[in-house]
Amino acid sequence: MDTRSSSMRAHARGAIRPTLLAVIAIFVLLAAASWFLILQPHQELVMQDAGGHPSTPVSTSKIAVAPPANVEAMDLTQLLAEARKAMNDHRVLAPAGNNAFEFYLKALEKQPGNTVATDALRETFPFAASGAEQAINARDFSEAQREIDLLAKADPANYTLTILRSKLDAQRKLLDKEQQLALEQQRQQQLAAEKAAADKAAAEKLAAAQKTQQANQEPPAQVAATDTPASTEPAKPVVRQVVSTDPVMTKYVQPRFPTKARRTRTQGWVVVGYTVDVEGNVTGAQVVDAQPRHVFDREAIDAVERWKYKPATRNGRAVEANLQKKIEFRL
Repeated sequence: MDTRSSSMRAHARGAIRPTLLAVIAIFVLLAAASWFLILQPHQELVMQDAGGHPSTPVSTSKIAVAPPANVEAMDLTQLLAEARKAMNDHRVLAPAGNNAFEFYLKALEKQPGNTVATDALRETFPFAASGAEQAINARDFSEAQREIDLLAKADPANYTLTILRSKLDAQRKLLDKEQQLALEQQRQQQLAAEKAAADKAAAEKLAAAQKTQQANQEPPAQVAATDTPASTEPAKPVVRQVVSTDPVMTKYVQPRFPTKARRTRTQGWVVVGYTVDVEGNVTGAQVVDAQPRHVFDREAIDAVERWKYKPATRNGRAVEANLQKKIEFRL
């Protein structure tokens, strides 16, 4: 009895499997038939009314087509016809006043909720958005802003608008930064050119001054007489006269009398040796001799280092001069 029941159950399971496969096959065939017979024709009909197909590339080029006259006076049928014509010409968002989006929006003003216009705007929105993005990438910012505003009228809540606006803002900031960088580079180049011109002028001026100074220092040329017979005596060397002047003090600073020496009523003197340079400044001051030692040295050096001179000259040129000065410290 048990053997027969088990055999019947196994037979029933074997019969169910082909039936299940047949049902699944029927559903697949029905789905395919629905696509080819219902959904696809409906989509093609909508896109035919819209004047294109989603796979049709969108061009943002401003085709030179004259806009129809008196668009405001057109009825719904005329607006939809103009919209289909614009879609066929790939005038989705541009040019302004003569594009499919504007005609469809006008149609919705005439008849809010019009299915053809609504479906066409929804179907073509992603491809129109790519056209606005092309305008952004081309840095045609005014045109890109117009197209984004037009897209916002069709679908103000679409998140794509947020992305487009962010890209437009980023490109504007990038362009501003590039322009500022270019202006800064231009300014730096101008400053460098001005500096180079100033350096060149200074170098030319210095060269001219040195040339003039050398010319003033050269002795006059000696012209030998040719009318007299040559002398058998050896020529005497020409002796150039050297004109020199000593340094002349222009500023004298009185040495300070040390407080300790004043209290002890100590007196003395210091001999200071120093150099007067070509600018008339005192350099290298040092004590040569002193009496008493190390009592008045510091005050003497401090005073001498602040003295000023008109520098010594030799043949009209300033030269250094070494001097010694005995400074008395008396009460």
